[in-house]
Amino acid sequence: MGYEIDFLPVGQGEKSGDAIAIRYGNLSGSRAEQTVIVIDGGTLDSGERLVKHVQEHYGTDVVNLQVSTHPDVDHVSGSRVVLENLQVKRLWMPRPWNHAGKIREAFADGRITNDSLSKRIQEALGTAYELEEMAIRQGIPISEPFSDGAANSQFPGLWVLGPSSDYYRELLPQFDKTPLAKSLSESLFGRVAEAVKSVAEGWNIETLAEPPETRPENNSSAILLLQVDGRRLLFTADAGVPALERAAGFAEHNGVNLQTCVFQQIPHHGSRRNVGPSILNRIVGPIGAASGSKTVFVSASAGGAPKHPARKVTNAYLRRGANVVATQGSAIWHRSSDAPARWGYGPATPVPFYPEVDE
Repeated sequence: MGYEIDFLPVGQGEKSGDAIAIRYGNLSGSRAEQTVIVIDGGTLDSGERLVKHVQEHYGTDVVNLQVSTHPDVDHVSGSRVVLENLQVKRLWMPRPWNHAGKIREAFADGRITNDSLSKRIQEALGTAYELEEMAIRQGIPISEPFSDGAANSQFPGLWVLGPSSDYYRELLPQFDKTPLAKSLSESLFGRVAEAVKSVAEGWNIETLAEPPETRPENNSSAILLLQVDGRRLLFTADAGVPALERAAGFAEHNGVNLQTCVFQQIPHHGSRRNVGPSILNRIVGPIGAASGSKTVFVSASAGGAPKHPARKVTNAYLRRGANVVATQGSAIWHRSSDAPARWGYGPATPVPFYPEVDE
């Protein structure tokens, strides 16, 4: 069996997003021998490109699985376009409004009921709620992508590594658009001014620090592992260190070392707030690993540098033996050696090692 992975470009400037298509199975055989997955859809424009891409390059209108990793607009808007224009057989998406009864006590307003809280979450996360409503109207089965949920038995070789349902409910009261939780300071996740000073790095000088906490919405992202004929492919959406640590622990408990993944996605468009040396050592490998041991893609908007991707982040992956490729306005394609060639696609230009990075 072979596989191919496509990351389509999303956004401009600092606004990045994910729009990912995957096909695996007997890629030279019939459609029945193949599985097509779409992960997120980015913006409305990138959702339209995803639809055309699946039709043209995968030769089908049928998507076996659509995954909405978390409710951020830059990931979920284009998912509605996919659902409208392709035949989606199953949808994985978190449904935060269904958890109101288990998180209501976290909120300071004692007058909130389960029903009123559910409705407030639906209104706050309206784009994601619209996606759910569209799927229900079309009769598409929906599962929440939790590591301890039903999703992990639905597609052989495809695992949800995180979050667990308990961790998701721990994060949910802290979402920006939900009512303020008792334990959450209004400024805890406030934006910190971005530094512009450059510092020198070398192959043996790493300035990437252990990051501060990222947004709870990001840590709620579905983290997926796909295994095709023993080759492991990791998709991390916008997850931060706490979520990635839990996912790595779940994988290790099930006998999987994520360092063996031949393909990985850099979380959250290459933000330096989502990875640090410790988690990279655990899931990518130690500094000095054999060069070219894995391919790493990052969804980063055209003009998003130096924030997306951060140079100190891509340098850190390079030190650990990865080949790094960024979208930055172009579609990028990764395939197994047994997948057919595609007209018009050639080797992507890798991200170089930078001797200077933002502080």
